[in-house]
Amino acid sequence: MHHPKAQQPKQCNQHHARQKLITLAVAGACAAIALPAFAQEATGGPQEGGADLSSSQPVQAVVVTGLRASMQSSLNMKRNSDGIVDGIVAEDIGKFPDTNLAESLQRISGVSIDRSIGEGSKVTVRGIGPDFNMVLLNGRQMPTSNLGDLNGRAFDFANVASEGISQIQVYKTSRAETPTGGIGATLNVMTARPLDRPGFQASIGIKGVYDDSSTNLPEDVKTGKRVTPEISGIYSTTWNDNMFGLAVTGSYQERNLGYNTASVSSGWKGPFRGSEETWGAIPLPGKDGSQNITNRPGPNDVYSVPQNLNYAFSGVERKRTNGQVTFQFAPRKDITTTLDYTYSENKIHTRRQDLSAWFNFGPSASSWTNGPVAGPLVYTEFIPAGNSDIAMGGADFATKSANNSVGFNALWKVNPDLRFEFDAHHSTAESKADSPWGSDNVLGTSSFSRGNTTADFSQDFPVLSISGANFTGVGGQQVTGSAFRNGYMKGEIDQVQFKGRLKLMEASQLNFGVSATKVDNRSAFSTMQRDSWGGATSPADYPSSTWHPETVRGYFDKISGSGNPNLFNNFYTFNFNQVRDLAIKASGRPDLYSVKPTWDTDQRTEEKSKALYLQVNTDWDLALPVHTALGVRYEKTDVVSSALVQTPTVIDWGSQNEFSVLFGAPAFTTLEGKYHNLLPSLDADVDLRPDMKLRFSYGQTIGRPRYDQIAGGKVLNNLARLDGGGGSQGNPALEPVKSKNLDLSYEWYYGKQNFFAVGLFKKNLEKYAGQSRFDDKSAGLHTPVGGALWNEALANGCAGADTTCIRNYIFRNHPTAAGVTRGPDDGSGNATGSIVGQPNDPVATFRITTFSNQKKADIKGAEINVQHMFGDSGFGIAANYTYVDSGIGYDNASIGEQFAVVGLSDSANIVGIYEDARFTVRAAWNWRDEFLSDTFDAAGPNPVYTEAYGQFDLSLGYNVTPKLSLQFEGINLTNETTRKHGRTSTMLVNATQSGPRYMLGLRYKF
Repeated sequence: MHHPKAQQPKQCNQHHARQKLITLAVAGACAAIALPAFAQEATGGPQEGGADLSSSQPVQAVVVTGLRASMQSSLNMKRNSDGIVDGIVAEDIGKFPDTNLAESLQRISGVSIDRSIGEGSKVTVRGIGPDFNMVLLNGRQMPTSNLGDLNGRAFDFANVASEGISQIQVYKTSRAETPTGGIGATLNVMTARPLDRPGFQASIGIKGVYDDSSTNLPEDVKTGKRVTPEISGIYSTTWNDNMFGLAVTGSYQERNLGYNTASVSSGWKGPFRGSEETWGAIPLPGKDGSQNITNRPGPNDVYSVPQNLNYAFSGVERKRTNGQVTFQFAPRKDITTTLDYTYSENKIHTRRQDLSAWFNFGPSASSWTNGPVAGPLVYTEFIPAGNSDIAMGGADFATKSANNSVGFNALWKVNPDLRFEFDAHHSTAESKADSPWGSDNVLGTSSFSRGNTTADFSQDFPVLSISGANFTGVGGQQVTGSAFRNGYMKGEIDQVQFKGRLKLMEASQLNFGVSATKVDNRSAFSTMQRDSWGGATSPADYPSSTWHPETVRGYFDKISGSGNPNLFNNFYTFNFNQVRDLAIKASGRPDLYSVKPTWDTDQRTEEKSKALYLQVNTDWDLALPVHTALGVRYEKTDVVSSALVQTPTVIDWGSQNEFSVLFGAPAFTTLEGKYHNLLPSLDADVDLRPDMKLRFSYGQTIGRPRYDQIAGGKVLNNLARLDGGGGSQGNPALEPVKSKNLDLSYEWYYGKQNFFAVGLFKKNLEKYAGQSRFDDKSAGLHTPVGGALWNEALANGCAGADTTCIRNYIFRNHPTAAGVTRGPDDGSGNATGSIVGQPNDPVATFRITTFSNQKKADIKGAEINVQHMFGDSGFGIAANYTYVDSGIGYDNASIGEQFAVVGLSDSANIVGIYEDARFTVRAAWNWRDEFLSDTFDAAGPNPVYTEAYGQFDLSLGYNVTPKLSLQFEGINLTNETTRKHGRTSTMLVNATQSGPRYMLGLRYKF
């Protein structure tokens, strides 16, 4: 059944090529016609001795450098793979195409990124969000930690520098030997290893970075240096006839930046129906104030009103350190061992100042867009007394994230037909505060001199107008409320993998393996909050020099509408440390302005998984050459989840309708769960002719639930009612989301560096987590409702729902009964006091909200991809477009919680290059269409849409000598801004302006 592969790179030995599992690492190696950083010996293989999910082919030592070689490597990666695979290969040792790995990944069709502080951090693949994409390092599952998302699983690429990376492989279809967790894709980040490139190589690079956004900030949040340094280096050598190898990579990067955001930061109150009359809703027709409404929403229209309007100005200092040491020992040509250690650290210091106005939903005037979902154009609240607060807050906090990974790998090629591989690693990811004031904080100040307040949402920039502001005397600034938050997260993984590959007859190969993985995740959080937003101190406690005058408009000059003359343009900033010290002096309470010494919540989850897989690769000598890879993976997972929660003690009936749940010392509660999955996969490719392929893939994949969804602790709400209380808990028995995936693609390789591909895909997803409720009495809390005293009051004439009557009867007839504490009568003559449930009273029922597997979704899409080099001219282009759709969208006209797939968006890339012996030019445009990014805003179940965004980047390189090169890079050169909105475009969530970033550097190869 054997037949030769068509048009394979000449340097690759193609004998029995399809008898191997041809994964993309091998393609990267065979292509390395490509890979100056990974050109190999005739007997070597890519990432020899590494857990790279790949087999190897003998290659000749070939060294080719440059961007064109990198693109050719990526092309061959795709061509020689099983299934649908894309990838990016380093241009040269220590020279990845982008300074950020996520920025590189967005160039791949179907891959979109989420940006944080102006650079890529997380990836969405084919509409599947970051939590459901698996990231590997040299084939090993990596832990995650992110204080911005305490309980998620998404890997943050911002923590990893690109200089030590050799290639990234993106598996878009499932494979039996790939660790589970990636529904959208499995991304394998691969680092350089010395025996893959024998001999001595070394380089060092130095850059100066100028981020224009760091200059467009108020002085109190500006960072230090305008130009910050980056330095990186790589050293690789082998000795004793390539028996030993050592590689060391390292980088240190500083970056100062800023961003300014206008937002409705507390979300939108509502939504309301036009016929609804409740607090926060606009007056109904005929009611007082209705005459002030223009184009009032109809009775069935949906609308919301803003809770606040905020302008925030943030300055950020980031320091990132990465390093890796790899030692390899090959005592014989058939045995290779690898020991490696990887470290990364990302330190971020943030200073923020803001201006905001909060609406109290009193008398108002407003104008609206047409329904059925009406958006506000202008919303005005009348404050005739002119004594509401103009809030101006400040923040100063820092975080540190550190990743550590140590791994060992041994590869034994027993004979040409059999090989074994063993891999083990211990890896941790830890994020915590790097400041004595916690991982996040805010120090609120206010001037109580706000009159009529208007928010104009008719343009991209929301315009705040305020009348009557007075920042002196009685209306002067003073500290009001504050919050000092502390967060901690740690992920830890211990993983052991054993793999084998056996040739069966002439045209088949059996791949098999087992693995055991233990994942520990911990997240903890606490808040010291002082809710004195109405005033905690006095303006006299703060010298006038404490407050520094600033203006708003100039910090948002790239967002349309910021030039509106009605903008309330003046505000004050302050030095956070100075004002904090003054507040402590005025209050005498330093504890109120510091983080707590203990955690409010502490969630700990352990997952233990065991897996085994079998896969058979076979070549079929049919009418057309066919290669198949048929596999199955079985995996069993046990979950144990514990959480520190406050222990409920009693129910105290303290007022007419409020039954307070009182708590004692916190304690851990533990829940358990388990699940197993059998995951088949099939990849087939047909050589239509020597330069054309048709691929078909079917496979099943899983994405594990978020850690907050499987947290073990049960948390009861502080307040209960007549019919009981509420609470929440996770569900460790929650099963993963399961996806059945179909892929079909056509690929035409019409030149060494040219190809055209079009693909279709469909994913049937089930077992998405949705919220469910159950009744629970396990807390054993007794409630006075239905107890002996309650029933006696009913027997003596009180109605069942008349709690005032019942309380009066109990207090006046049984003031000294067990659990009864009599207070004075109030102004209406009703008794006050508390009544605590007793052992003979009924046990209260609590409706507990949890998660269960109940939601389904279908995702379908198409990708088109082209890469073309124009002969020997040096010019080339790469372009792709991805279309994604789902049958489940968000209904903006519907009220209440909804399920919808987030992250679905079309995307496109165009990259133009020019390269000759001296110059390298790359211009890249990346675009992502509008998409639903969340189904909850800060106020509750409301949609958040991220608007379409396009960014232009440019890189230039000049080779001064064969060893010395100069580089220039420009990121976001057109200074694009980002914007998010709610149910309509006028329902702003946030609009952010940052700025372009420029880098100038040199690199020397030894």
